[in-house]
Amino acid sequence: MEIIQVVGLGLLAAVLALIVKEQKPVFAFLLAAFTGIVIFLFLLGKMASVLEVLEDLAIHAKVDPVFLKTVLKIIGIAYIAEFGAQIVRDAGQDAIAGKIELAGKILIMVMAIPIIKVVVETVINLMPA
Repeated sequence: MEIIQVVGLGLLAAVLALIVKEQKPVFAFLLAAFTGIVIFLFLLGKMASVLEVLEDLAIHAKVDPVFLKTVLKIIGIAYIAEFGAQIVRDAGQDAIAGKIELAGKILIMVMAIPIIKVVVETVINLMPA
């Protein structure tokens, strides 16, 4: 039932932001950003349990820990970039939000290179000579 708490906090913050926005738009933005951070921090504990399960699955599947760490870093980059872009977009800065998203995509590509290399090498090794 944590989703009810998250949605309730989000709705409360949205209503307060709408009320405050008329007089102090900066405070409305700060309220929205603070609410987003609180929700993100609330979810960190949930994400830790997911990470434990993924690590156990990787151990049982005999997956190289480097690959799991890389995939988790890629997922982290995607979430953080999206979160940052949404906050900046809430501030009315769509161009900057787009640049954050672009940076996230480029960083994901850089992180994925070792995995792509292994996949390509595996495919090449499977092909008859």
